[in-house]
Amino acid sequence: MEVTKIENVTRIFRVGDVETQALRGVNLSIENGEFTALVGPSGSGKTTLLQLIGCLDQPTSGNVYINGKDVSKLNRNQRADMRRGTIGFIFQFFALIPTLTAYENIEMPLLLVGESASKRKERVTELLEAVELTDRAHHRPDQLSGGQQQRVAIARALATRPSLILADEPTANLDTPNGKQVMETMTRLNRETGVTFVFATHDPRVIQYARRVITLRDGVIIENHSGEAQV
Repeated sequence: MEVTKIENVTRIFRVGDVETQALRGVNLSIENGEFTALVGPSGSGKTTLLQLIGCLDQPTSGNVYINGKDVSKLNRNQRADMRRGTIGFIFQFFALIPTLTAYENIEMPLLLVGESASKRKERVTELLEAVELTDRAHHRPDQLSGGQQQRVAIARALATRPSLILADEPTANLDTPNGKQVMETMTRLNRETGVTFVFATHDPRVIQYARRVITLRDGVIIENHSGEAQV
């Protein structure tokens, strides 16, 4: 089943009289359960494409379908509802709330969707165990390493059981050992839960974990390669 389908999508950014075409007629399908990397140099369009898939932006033309629904035609509130229930995000800078503990950061999306206290506790406990941070449940972000913070962010992204997780340069601010642990955590959760992961990166250490690599250059997909991960 297709989680995401991109049809002839363009994205043009305008600043004054200057136009920049970030995406040029992109077509792409991502199936349920994939572990896919969007790769390419800065300015290739990979982050723009990730933002369109994540309902954080809208295409200039073309269509974006998430679970069969054309999200390119949704208004701001409808896109927010789609993000809240269907899509989880992992950011380069972790984006954790600094005054909250690891437990409370993971719990936050469940509060926003009105989950009961008992179900919140069950889900957060389950996710802390899944990312191997049970012993750090009551630590704030400034008491955690970068790798631990990113694993909290992974757990938070999974909290509402989304069908799609989007990660933008998930290891960019991590050293090699922490980056490896984060990628191994994402790979294991993809395998165990079946949730689809799509991540944008230019890091060869990250690309080797992907089972599909989509290469962009100047807003166009120039290569689309599927195969076994190299690790």
